[in-house]
Amino acid sequence: MVKTVGVIGSGSFGMTVAKLLSENVKVILFTRRDEVMEAINERKHYKGVDTEGKITAVNDLKYVADRCKVIMPVIPSASFRKVMRALAPFVGPEHIMIHATKGLDITTISEKRLENESFTRKDVYSMGEVIIDETTVLRIGCMSGPNLAKEILSGKPAATVIASEFMEVIRIGQRILSSKLFTVFGSYDMRGAELAGAFKNIIAIGSGILDGLDLGKNMQAALITRGLREMIQFGNSMGADSRSFLGTAGIGDLIATATSDSSRNYTFGKKLASGESAEQILKKATEVVEGVNTLKIIHLLAEKENLQLPITTMLYRAIYAGYDVKKAIRLLMTYNYAQDVDFL
Repeated sequence: MVKTVGVIGSGSFGMTVAKLLSENVKVILFTRRDEVMEAINERKHYKGVDTEGKITAVNDLKYVADRCKVIMPVIPSASFRKVMRALAPFVGPEHIMIHATKGLDITTISEKRLENESFTRKDVYSMGEVIIDETTVLRIGCMSGPNLAKEILSGKPAATVIASEFMEVIRIGQRILSSKLFTVFGSYDMRGAELAGAFKNIIAIGSGILDGLDLGKNMQAALITRGLREMIQFGNSMGADSRSFLGTAGIGDLIATATSDSSRNYTFGKKLASGESAEQILKKATEVVEGVNTLKIIHLLAEKENLQLPITTMLYRAIYAGYDVKKAIRLLMTYNYAQDVDFL
């Protein structure tokens, strides 16, 4: 029986995962920030979560690994490899790691190589692949789905997917996270769940732009639908099963993230449409907008692999190449698309 679970990360979703876990087990949460430790351990309240008797905060990774055989990293993708390297000396094959990070990693290559586009698919890692690359943990999984932190923290029902090639990991994930208000499904296609969780943030940015320009729900629905097609096309090129994108971790997460003001990526898109620059928005953001970094990675990789991803291409031009947002959307609306459903 799992009695204590470690959570690495104290952002909004880290605290959301900690709250979900605390319904079933005790939680030891790792944070680097003293003010977070004080809020959790002394004031017993942080980011809307009552932590008394349920969640303890520490700043020692070894302490977490020694006391928790199940660890859930919930940290930005850009920091993921660095944290795994720091954690590596303290974890081993006896541990189970289920991450909840929705992004991709390219930190093993230099910025010069990235700018010259002299990288390949092998240089792009999912978070699960980073765990395998940096640690000796064997039993890994990911948590992915329509899990908007604000809604879960306010007590609204939700569902998620624990994806892993190990049934043991899926069952443990279900056992430690399930509650009356939180349903946990299982999947063996971890790659599909990870890629869907990363890619949907790109489409959420585009959907936010449409809302910010007041172009209506019809256009928004069309963009989300075409975005799903791009997700599947990219996923297939990376070895994922199309079916994974049609479930809770795929279209389910896409709908929630691409239609809600609670989504950081969706809100980023709305602000971009209002005239703010990407730099201004990111500078004021209190938490990481994962879709911006993911957009760059997937666009450059798509060019390398000759994948036709028009939504991704237009958003990349608007955010990274200074292309006018309204012109980009107009070009997208007149793009000569392929058949409506040709990916199944």
